[in-house]
Amino acid sequence: MDVLREFHTGALRLRVLHHAAQSPIHGAALAEELATRGHRVSPGTLYPLLHRMQEAGLLKSATTAEAGRRLRRYRTTKRGKRLLEACLPVVTDLARDLGTPIA
Repeated sequence: MDVLREFHTGALRLRVLHHAAQSPIHGAALAEELATRGHRVSPGTLYPLLHRMQEAGLLKSATTAEAGRRLRRYRTTKRGKRLLEACLPVVTDLARDLGTPIA
């Protein structure tokens, strides 16, 4: 099962980079968006992942106040965008290959 988790986590990281590249997004909204894509992620998994990605220089965050609440919004950094762009051809090719029946 650890191998499956590794694949899932890799896909999750790419989705986080993708969504954070579209517009700044806070954790709860990101969790909802990921759930629509089949990634049911608990806050105990998502927030440490966001923190590690930020420490790796893939995301940056800013805290804003909204309706009396403080929200930390995440955005993909230039480094994160370059990584996402580098992964796109590989993911596209993989998707094409997986669409082919396995012999």
